[in-house]
Amino acid sequence: MAKESMKAREVKRAKMIKRYAAKRAALKAALLAGDPEASMKLQKLPRNSSPIRTRNRCKLTGRPRGYIRQFGVSRNTFREMVLFGKVPGVTRASW
Repeated sequence: MAKESMKAREVKRAKMIKRYAAKRAALKAALLAGDPEASMKLQKLPRNSSPIRTRNRCKLTGRPRGYIRQFGVSRNTFREMVLFGKVPGVTRASW
């Protein structure tokens, strides 16, 4: 299980990304248009407002590694779900 503080940090980052998404998109468009000041303004935005800084976590355990995007869970949780028959179409020999 992930620490509650780590989960809370990810939630905080997600809110910040939503808050600055429009401003960041406008600055990137201005940067592509050739505005020389757009680069400096983009750098002054908070670092956590960049979507690249988010971390995918398992929806059930909060584990950050071994994340399977299609199911939204970690590999360990996926194996447990398959073992108990909660994932249709997957047999134990096929994983």
